[in-house]
Amino acid sequence: MSISEYVVGALVFGISIFLIVVIMLQESNTKGLASVTENTSDSFYNSKSKGRTFDAKLARLTKICAVLLVLLTVVIGVLYTYNKK
Repeated sequence: MSISEYVVGALVFGISIFLIVVIMLQESNTKGLASVTENTSDSFYNSKSKGRTFDAKLARLTKICAVLLVLLTVVIGVLYTYNKK
C-alpha cells in the first residue's frame, strides 16, 4: 500500500468516528404519544426556526460527513486499483 492510501484511510477512519459522535449528539425525532398532546403553535414555531438550531447544524454536518465518507471510500478504491497494476 502506498502512503496516499494510508492517508486517505486515516481520513476515512477519522471521519467515521466523527460521524458517529455527531449522530449520537442529535436528538431523537420520535416523541411517542407526546406528539398527540403537543401544542401545534409550539411545533409551528420550532419548524420556522429549525434552520438556526443546534440540531439543524448537526443534521447538516451529518450530511456533509456522510458525503465525504463515501467520496473518500471511492478514492481508496481507485487508488487501490491504480496501484495494483
